[in-house]
Amino acid sequence: MSLALAADGAAKIVLAGRRRDPLDATAAEIASLCGGSCETLVVPTDTTEEASVARLFEAIRAHGSGRLDVLFNNAGVGAPAVPMDELPVSEWRRVVDTNLTGVFLCTREAFRLMKAQTPRG
Repeated sequence: MSLALAADGAAKIVLAGRRRDPLDATAAEIASLCGGSCETLVVPTDTTEEASVARLFEAIRAHGSGRLDVLFNNAGVGAPAVPMDELPVSEWRRVVDTNLTGVFLCTREAFRLMKAQTPRG
């Protein structure tokens, strides 16, 4: 999605994810797509951790205009393919924390930022 946004002329793109190396690789692809006419901010983030998500949005506020117009939240994991009675609660919680809590935390912070913007996001 970030590559499509860059190809469509997005001026600023924020990349967040657990591992810096894939984020940096995507940032390099974005730079080649937009020919240096866009900025990419890379912020390693664990969306299951409230403090990590807060740091992400603080970085967005501090970067450039601090404006956020689009949140594309696609973090997600699956549980192992085992019968339900064999699925450890720790695996269940990992899935819920990533797929539900992570979406909630990011969306909440995005709403806070977008509501404070003029014009609103």
